[in-house]
This record gives sequence, C-alpha cells and structure tokens, in this order.
Amino acid sequence: MKRRLATAMLRARLARFPAAALLGPRQSGKTTLARSLSRRYYDAEQPADRVRLDLDWEAIASERGLVVIDEAQSWPELFPRLRAAIDADRRRNGRFLLLGSVSPGLMREVSESLAGRLARVELTPFLLPELGAGALARLWLNGGFPDGGALRASRFPAWQRDYLALMAQRDLPAWGLPARPQVTDRLLHMLAVVHGQLWNATAVGQSLGLSYHTVNGYLDYLEGAYLIRRLPPWSGSLRKRLTRSPKVYLRDTGLLHALLRIGSRTELLRHPAAGASWEGFVIEQLLGTLAAAGIDAGAHFLRTSDGYEIDLLLALEGVTVAIEIKLSADATPQDLARLERAADLVSAEHRYVVCQTARPAAAATRGALDLASAIKRLKSLTRSGQ
Repeated sequence: MKRRLATAMLRARLARFPAAALLGPRQSGKTTLARSLSRRYYDAEQPADRVRLDLDWEAIASERGLVVIDEAQSWPELFPRLRAAIDADRRRNGRFLLLGSVSPGLMREVSESLAGRLARVELTPFLLPELGAGALARLWLNGGFPDGGALRASRFPAWQRDYLALMAQRDLPAWGLPARPQVTDRLLHMLAVVHGQLWNATAVGQSLGLSYHTVNGYLDYLEGAYLIRRLPPWSGSLRKRLTRSPKVYLRDTGLLHALLRIGSRTELLRHPAAGASWEGFVIEQLLGTLAAAGIDAGAHFLRTSDGYEIDLLLALEGVTVAIEIKLSADATPQDLARLERAADLVSAEHRYVVCQTARPAAAATRGALDLASAIKRLKSLTRSGQ
C-alpha cells in the first residue's frame, strides 16, 4: 500500500480524541487506510454489519483498540450511541474511526452529537509527494483516484465517467440532493466549462432553468462530496475595488478532463482549458499537501478591477505567500514583475510563480518553482516542515 500523507495526522488525532472522522470523496482510499490501522472494520451500508453493530453494540464499543465504521452517514442511530459510549469513559482516546463524505447529514450529526469528541481528517485522492515527481504528468491527466489511473494504466476516462454517473444517480440523491440526475449531470458539465472562473450562479441557473438560490444550494452538495472547491476572494482593506465572487474548480483533474472529453496528454495540451486545468491541479496539490499535515493555509485568490491578480494567496503561520500559476516551461520576466506588483498590494513576504521550470529558484522568498519544489518550499515555512 502506498503511504498516505494523512496517516500521520490521523494517528495524531486519534491519540488526542476518542474518535476521528476520515473524510473525503468516494474511492479516495479511506477504507484501505483505515484497514491498515485496525482489523475491527464494519460497513454500515452492509446489512450484516449493520445488524451486528445494532445487536452487539455494547460489546463492540467496550472493546480495546480502534473500531472502524465505514459509511457512517448511512446510519443516523449510530451517533447517539457513539456519544454515550465516549461519555462513559472520556479518558480513552483512539476508540472510533468513522469513514464518510462530508454529506450534510453526517456533518449535522457530528456537530450535534459529537462536538468536542471527534477530530476531522481529510483524505484527498493521491498527491504528488505520495507518488513522486515522476508521476506528475499521469497525475495531472488522470487525476488522483487510486482506481482511476493515478497508480497505473486504467480505464481513464471511462472510470471517471462511471464515477460521475454513480454520484449523480445514486450517492448525491442519497445524501439529500433534490436535483434529478440529468440536472446534476448538466450542472457538472457546466462546472467543467467554467472551471477556474468567477462563479456566476445567475448565469448558470438561467442555463439550467433554475434560480441562483437553487444552483448555490446544489453547489453545497457538490462541495460536500469533494467534487468542487470554492476558492474565496481576498477581502482585506485596499484602495482598489476587489472581486467579491469566489472561483469554482473541479477538485480532481481526471474528473474535469472526463467531463471535457479529454482523453490523452496531447488532447489536454491542445485544449483551451489546459491552463485552467493546470491552475486547479496546482491549487489542489498545494492545499491538499498542507491539509494532510494539519496546516490551515487560509487560501484565497485576489483580483482587482484594474487587473491586479494573485491566483493563490496563502496565510501560513503569519507569513503571506502570493502564488501565480502558469502552464509554461518557465516564468518570464513579465510574469515575475506582474506578480511583484500584485504581491506588493498585500505585502506578501513570499512570491512564487509555479510553472514547469527545470531550474527552480534558489532564492528563499521569490522566483519560479516547479510544483514539487513549491510543495517543499511551502512546507518549510511551517513548524511541521522545519
């Protein structure tokens, strides 16, 4: 099994809390990781496991060691039982590991029943540091899902299309999304077209025959399923007019490329969306790696009405980092100068252009970096990376 960066964070959380929730998209490897930590595994969606959990709960809850419960959101009765078991012995940590998505039902139960008793850890699809820099081209094209081509040749993009169809037809409706599968499918295709752009719920809603309130509500479910990321705009105090709408990205580029009918690296590099795809890929790799180390990056983007822009603005333990993302072999002097002007607006201490350079900058605070070097540079700015 490939070592996952989130494993260390999960172990640390279990050492400090009675329970933890390992959250992430379907098929991201949560079950594989959990089973590497404990043999006591139950799937709440399986009738036999559900019956055993129901009838033998007292014995299961009193066992020493970690108990893993998959698809926890499918059994709401579990949460008051967990609370009672934890409260009966608050000194014991590392007792329960719940697996699931951030469906509204699961998050509501966690907030209401297990507040202060459970830690959350996110498991993304595979990240570049987990596979090595040599996997970059495959990871960008195919995405990070273990069975979707991140590890080996696969059915890409057919696997990704099947995954999206299952989400639209089964999983999202089961989690409460009121949209018909055909509407969800159309919405996903529209999100692929506007990937990396400012979110305009009114325009998208008009295309679907829905109100902007309804479209924003649907987007909440897609975000909860880890399908999309809403990157908020920076809203600090400047003398310039700032963009107030978020940007929206498909979080996995394999899913994005399947929706755009991109099936090879050649097709990707020729596609008009190649630059936006690379931008979203870099953002997910940087934020996913930091999150796996338990680092809150405070991620935003910045855009002003007169053309100043920063693709990714991070706040890392008091240090502001401005990042421009370019699909190019290196950063031009114009790229670096444009970033300098924008970064001056927010007094960013570190300023990097992330591209595909073969000569990453040696300077500690600014310059062009390839993605692998950018990940290392950002981690070095935090206590956990020093």
